[in-house]
Amino acid sequence: MLALALFMLVPTVYAIYDSLRTTRLIGGTHYSGFANYRTVLHSAQFWDGVRRVLVFTAIQVPVTIALAFFFAALFDAGVVKYGRFFRTVFFMPFAVPGVVAAVMWSFLLLPDFGPYAKLMHGLGFGHVDFFSSRLILPTIVIIVIWEWTGYNVTVLYTSLKSVPRHVTEAAVMDGAKLSTIILRLKLPMVRPTIVMLLFLNTVGALQLFTEPSILAAFQPQAVDYGFTPSLYVYNTAVGSGDYNLGAAAAVVLALIIGVLSLGAFAVRKRAGEFR
Repeated sequence: MLALALFMLVPTVYAIYDSLRTTRLIGGTHYSGFANYRTVLHSAQFWDGVRRVLVFTAIQVPVTIALAFFFAALFDAGVVKYGRFFRTVFFMPFAVPGVVAAVMWSFLLLPDFGPYAKLMHGLGFGHVDFFSSRLILPTIVIIVIWEWTGYNVTVLYTSLKSVPRHVTEAAVMDGAKLSTIILRLKLPMVRPTIVMLLFLNTVGALQLFTEPSILAAFQPQAVDYGFTPSLYVYNTAVGSGDYNLGAAAAVVLALIIGVLSLGAFAVRKRAGEFR
């Protein structure tokens, strides 16, 4: 509780306090009420970033969960040889720090010298620039899916292993196919875990920062000032030195995530996961 207070509650309260003030070169710092919030709410860059990150979330999260369940189900069914080895391989990208992963993929996807660009050219797609304005968001989606699928596989595999063995054996004795057992029997039984992962992955996706901030070094034109809300907060506070406005943007982003979190909690409660 002390750590929570020092590193989360205190900074949050200070951010709210800071967001209600304005610092000028001449005149110093003074109370400005909700002026910073009005600036954020009328910022086209901030809302463009919000829309962009919502699109990112709508693509990345379902694909990641679907892939994770597919591989977890294969490992659980025992149809993959050396399952323990491959589960470790799948988990390894999650153990790689996000900055390292983004830098690694940045070099792999270089449009002139990267192996994937050469592969796409060899397949007849011509010159493919993964860092262009058109492809930068799909590129980030691919990187994040690579980073997070293994973590979700591990959680779902553990959840699938908790399904009572006699239930599966009864289905096998009744002649159920493997696909039927997975989709009609095991999938509904691990639904609470899937809902939890959807919630956790969504919250993480809405805070997207590391990958676009690294890729911005390779293509500044494609990753602008407010590419994501978190980048808008960082560039406003650190890049422009307007900590008051950056704090207001951070509070607005926290409120958006909080509303979505409460909505997810309400759905889980209605489904009977909580009382």
